[in-house]
Amino acid sequence: MAKTVADGFFADPRLKEAKKLIQDALKEHQSQITGVKPGNPELKESYDQLLKKMADYRGGALFYNYLGSGIGHGPLVELADGSVKYDFITGIGVHYMGHSHLGVVNAQIDGAVSNTVMNGHLQQNTDSAKLVELISTQACKYGAETKNVFLTTSGAMANENGFKIILQKRFPAARFFSFEKCFSGRTLGMAWVTDKAAYRQGLPKTIDVDYIPFYNAEDHKGSIEKAVYAMKKAITRFPCQHAGFLMELIQGENGSWVGHTEYFEALIKVCQENSISVFIDEVQTFARTRELFSFQYFKLDKYADVVAIGKNSQVCATLFKDDHKPKAGLISQTFTGASSQIAAANYIINEMVNGGDLGENGKIEKLHEHFKGHLEKLAKKYPDKLSGPYGIGAMVAMTVFNGDEAKSKAFTMKLFDNGALSFMAGSAPTRVRFLMPIMATEPKHIDDVCALIEKTLIEMA
Repeated sequence: MAKTVADGFFADPRLKEAKKLIQDALKEHQSQITGVKPGNPELKESYDQLLKKMADYRGGALFYNYLGSGIGHGPLVELADGSVKYDFITGIGVHYMGHSHLGVVNAQIDGAVSNTVMNGHLQQNTDSAKLVELISTQACKYGAETKNVFLTTSGAMANENGFKIILQKRFPAARFFSFEKCFSGRTLGMAWVTDKAAYRQGLPKTIDVDYIPFYNAEDHKGSIEKAVYAMKKAITRFPCQHAGFLMELIQGENGSWVGHTEYFEALIKVCQENSISVFIDEVQTFARTRELFSFQYFKLDKYADVVAIGKNSQVCATLFKDDHKPKAGLISQTFTGASSQIAAANYIINEMVNGGDLGENGKIEKLHEHFKGHLEKLAKKYPDKLSGPYGIGAMVAMTVFNGDEAKSKAFTMKLFDNGALSFMAGSAPTRVRFLMPIMATEPKHIDDVCALIEKTLIEMA
């Protein structure tokens, strides 16, 4: 079989030896990172100066005093002051593989030595072809028809492209449904979909959205009836004007609220009766349940018209059915992602599918139950300080101090100082949430983080 010059290059023993040397060096140095530790006093002054410069140049301080040194070991990450912390928020859900993962580094080297820094829609390498086939095959595994995969650079852009596809398909209908307290991104368009006024203050209006109350597990039947009623009322008020329904099946930014199949099916029935496209936002939920896609977990495969993925996928994408294919020129981008990023995406998604993470007895489920068990014990031990846990799979949340926003923020800051990264989510109540780096996390790591949570609760008392 004929081979290209590239085939010879990537098989060159010198390249293999170089990769082995990098791997050996990385393993040697990351072996020194074994647990949480405080910063080095000798680095404090230079680190504080670096943080100040960062704040000055970016126009505001960072949420945490976090500047990574460039190395980590699984869920542990070293900062530039020499401190080591557990990363249980993973860049708000991006670092599924933790830090300095040997397999990911190896894949990135392959991407880094390829011919261009970036791939784009005009010029893409073979890794992009492999990636879209992988995503498409997995998305259609149980009968979904969203086989078309359009790569993009961010979750917000994946959603933007989905909106454009649906608006063109359903023209002249231009309204959308979404859920109360949803988060869809911070572009000009998505800021008007995200149900948070502060995120669109001073911005011109771009999209009309009618918000539907999200599922309430404590009122199963009632929450379904309320949501269907709200949809039908809006359709009556704006007949034939709704193009699509953007659905977060699990609300991450609102605090890891989990939906229900029967609830979604009731709303989708109304969509089908009114020619409204079903658009599933998987930017945060991709690879966090026992199935690769959360629409597969909720058994909604046959209903999805458009799907957006991101974060864990490394390279984001918009998936769509054949009957939603856009006309030429509607969606395009100069960049679809860095060559190293696309190579890493291929590796990571293949590991998700084949590495034992998924399924009823997969690693995601086991780690969730382990984390859940710890937090349930803490909730019983400190009922006035902690309640929960909430969430599903790799998405775990809890409420501290009755969901008070100021106290929740203070808790996350104190927990960071003690050695673990979390983040705030939602309002009334505010929750503290975690997004585990599944490919790097073991039960012992969860034990350590939960010990830090208890330490922080006691200190705040």
